[in-house]
Order: sequence, then C-alpha cells, then structure tokens
Amino acid sequence: MTPELYDRLDGQVALVTGATRGIGKAVAAALADLGATVYAGARSARDVDDPDVIPVRLDVTNETTVEKAVDRIDRTEGRLDVLVNNAGIEGPKPPLHRVGTDSVDATLDTNLRGPILVTKAALPLLLEREGGRVVNVSSGMGALGEGMSGGYGPYRISKAGLNALTVYLHGEYGGDGLIANSVCPGWVRTDLGGPNATRSVEEGADTIVWLARFEPGGESGRFWRDREVIEW
Repeated sequence: MTPELYDRLDGQVALVTGATRGIGKAVAAALADLGATVYAGARSARDVDDPDVIPVRLDVTNETTVEKAVDRIDRTEGRLDVLVNNAGIEGPKPPLHRVGTDSVDATLDTNLRGPILVTKAALPLLLEREGGRVVNVSSGMGALGEGMSGGYGPYRISKAGLNALTVYLHGEYGGDGLIANSVCPGWVRTDLGGPNATRSVEEGADTIVWLARFEPGGESGRFWRDREVIEW
C-alpha cells in the first residue's frame, strides 16, 4: 500500500536532534524546504549554520536541555508535528569483553536513553493532533535478523533498543494517532560512516524525510530502508 504523504509541511513544526552535520543537517534542511518550521537540536546552538532552521540547544544526554528545548517549541509554536531522533554516536569497535564500561554507558546514553528522553518530553505535543510522527534513525547493525558479529556491540545493542522504542510507541500510542517508525539510512558518507561509505548524505536522509511526510493514519511501527519495510 502506497502511503498518503503531505506534499508540503507548511504550518507544521519539526524537531531534529543532532542537526549540525551529516544526516541530521540534511534532514532539517529538507524539512525546511518542504515548508516546516524546523528546530535544529545541537549541543551548542552556535554550531547550527543553516539560516533556514532555528537553532536550539539540545544535548540528548542532558534531560534539562531536552525539556527546555521542547518547552521553547511549545511556548513559541504551540505545536510539534515531527520528531526525528537522529543524534547518535558510533561507540567502541572492539568485542564487548574488551570495551570499557564508560564507553558502554556513553553509547547507550546517547543512542538509546537520549531518544527515550526526547520522545518522552515531546509526546504531549505530538499527541495533541492526530498524525504526529516520530522517526527514529536506527541501523541495520541493530537488526536482529541480520546478524550482530563484527564488533560495535554497544552500538548494535543501542540500535536494537531504539527499534524496541519504535514498537513500544506504536503499541502504546498508535491508537491515539501517533505514527512511529524506525529507519536504516544505510552506510552514509558522514563523520560516523567515514569517507568510504557507499551512500551520499542525501541518499541517507531520503527515507527519513519521506517518513516525516506521512499523513494521519500512515503506516506505523515498522522498520524501513529505501522506503521499503525490512525485518527487525
């Protein structure tokens, strides 16, 4: 079934975390091009250099900044239609038994606890209107069916947990009109993906922006890659 999409997002408000560079920056710019008022979350708002988006200090590991960012959107806009949980880190590469606990904590704090806190704060606004969207930027490295060997244990586990957040949000709030989906952007040429990655930033951002355009009643609780559903 082909989803119904908004042609434009005029009058709608979006929040994108980790929006200073790479996929997050591209997603924020694309949503602004579609007419949305876009708040670009960053640990330092001064790092946001796109004049078409609104910088907002938001460190996903700091709940105070999360709450202040969402409160600012509420006071200024009075609504939130799209949340893109994009902020993330790669974490340590070695097998788990060779990884320091501090590195485990930092990876889970950013990649899983962070999106939980941001979504928790944003839900009251997202639920005010039918069709609020949450797009969680996950990874095939967190897909249970694709195998999880090759290191990066905390990263893989965090992304599997992020997928669980998506399923939970659909189960808990889907009946209230929330649309929650995960997306694997693929191997993208960013600071995280490296220069040898096979995809451009624009290709990585495409499905994320597409999911952000779902109209009320759109498919939810799914894992996507290249605009197609994939297995968890």
